This record gives sequence, structure tokens and C-alpha cells, in this order.
Amino acid sequence: MYPKAFSLSIEGQNRTTTEPKMTEAEPSNNSTVAKPRLVICIGDIHGHITKLQNLWSNLETQFDPQHFNAATIIFLGDYCDRGPDTKKVLDFLIDLPSRYPNQKHVFLSGNHDFAFAAFVGVLPEPQNGVSFKEGWEEYEESEDREGWYKGDGYENMHLEGRRWAGHIKVGFNTIKGTECKGSIYDAGPTFTSYGVPHGSSDLLKAVPDDHKKFLADTVWVHEEDDVCIEDEEGIRHCKLIAAHAGLEEGKNVGEQLRFLKAKETHVPKIEALSGRKTVWDIPKELTEKPTIVVSGHHGKLHIEGLRLIIDESGGFENKPLAAIALPSMKLVRDTDNLTK
Repeated sequence: MYPKAFSLSIEGQNRTTTEPKMTEAEPSNNSTVAKPRLVICIGDIHGHITKLQNLWSNLETQFDPQHFNAATIIFLGDYCDRGPDTKKVLDFLIDLPSRYPNQKHVFLSGNHDFAFAAFVGVLPEPQNGVSFKEGWEEYEESEDREGWYKGDGYENMHLEGRRWAGHIKVGFNTIKGTECKGSIYDAGPTFTSYGVPHGSSDLLKAVPDDHKKFLADTVWVHEEDDVCIEDEEGIRHCKLIAAHAGLEEGKNVGEQLRFLKAKETHVPKIEALSGRKTVWDIPKELTEKPTIVVSGHHGKLHIEGLRLIIDESGGFENKPLAAIALPSMKLVRDTDNLTK
């Protein structure tokens, strides 16, 4: 059964919000029980700095300052591409720990961030003596259509870096119904935000060192051992696993987590970052013990039991950037008109 807060938020997604400030599972006045910690998961930003700033302002307004300033904030990845301001988005995110020193900030890597990192050369080197070049062969039939990057440094670049900086020949994405922005990743606006043309090797010099470090430090998976969720039965204590796209069904979860934590880059595509149907559901192995699996990536807002997919915007200008707060399951959007 869906928590009440979820159904109310979905029904009211376009309305003006004038509800009082949330204080996450506030106990009665006579209770001394500590409130469950506030955990906020923020969907794919995709270069939209104004959306990010508005969402952050709404989150500050929505929650009691004491709890917001001590919250765990999990960004679900895909900070770059599509929108015009990737550089400003990364500046904003990099500054958060100094602006909010008592918060815990988790920055997941999305498939777009992985590809950006591949192009600027900050991915870990593959293990077992293999080269990035060995990963091209499986997908070489797409090279001409996707116009893979062949400029300076391509010789030992990860497949996704070449696809990211390439020049796709088909200008219209029939699946999404949108024009491609430079490459299959819509990376053109990211290059522009750093002041260089799409596909230019000059991006390696234009991206500041702190941005490269940010990309290098993003994690492929994140675990929290005790996250509360509120439903009609009360407060439940759960484990939480966050991965940009999700975890694969039919594969041992422990092995997946070890692979993702090790950042194994010898494979050309990482399902937990870029998969679709294979990572949509919670692996059956995780249903034995209450485990929240939260992701972005899919261009949808989908909440089914403990499976949370928070990517309402998909990086598109006309769709809202959303976040979900636990334990209340409250949805907050950049488009909400909140009163203090």
C-alpha cells in the first residue's frame, strides 16, 4: 500500500502548496523519542541551475531548519547535459558541504556523468590489464551512426566518453521526440557551458580541477543502514540502496554492490547506471528484508512499495525537478509555490 503522503502529493502536483512546514514524523508533545532523520533524494538535474536553485529553496522552506540542516541529501546523478548550465550546477553542488556543513551529501554518478568523466580522463583505469579500447568492439556497429569522438586522446578512451563527445548523424530522437543536442547524450550544452564547441578536446582544459575531482569522486552506489519510511502502519526501519538506474534482477546483489563500489571500468556499459528494464524492479533477494531502492534515470516518477524512481523532469525544460523526503514520502518540486 502506498503511503498517504505519496498519493496526496501526486494528486496535488500542480497546485499551490500552502501546507505548514513539515517536521518529518513529529512526535507528540509529551514524547521524548528522537525524530527519524530526514533523508532527501533529488532527481536528475541535467544542467538546469534555476530548477536546482528553486528546488533547494523549496526544500529549505518545506522542512524545519534544524532537521533540514542535519539531513542526508542523496543526489541521484545526471548533473550534466541537456540543460544550459552544467558548469553552474557543478559549482552549486561542490559548494554545498561548506554552506551546509552539518548535512551529509551523497553524489551518485549517472550515466551522463560517467561519460563526462570518461571524456575528461578521470575514470579509474580498468583492472586486469585490459584497456578501454577493448570495450569498443561490442558496440562498433553504432560508431558511424553515433559519430563517436575521434579527436585528441580518443585512442584509449572509454566507449561512453567517445559516444558522449561524438556528433550523432540522426538529428531527431524518435523515442523522446526531441532534437539531439550534439551527441546521443545531448552533451552539446555541457561543452557550451564551459565555453567550448561541442566535441572539442579543449574541454579538457576548460573544466576546472575541482569539477574533475567532483566527477571522479561520484559514487556508483550508496547504502544507508537505517532509513525510516512512514506508511499507514506507522514508521518502518529499512535499509536503503541508491543507484542511478537501479540493481539488476537475477544477479547476486552482494556481487553487484562489490562491483559498483570497486568502480570496475573494464566493461563498456554499467547496467546500474544506464540500464532500463533490467533494473526497473527491486531484486527479489531484497524483498526478504525491507529495502528501499531509489533511483533517477528513467524519466519518470514511479513509486511502488519500496521502489522509488525520482526523475520526473528527465532533463526537459517543461517538466519539474522533483525530490522525495523520507520518512514522510513527501514530494517537493521546483515548481511548487511554497509559503513560509
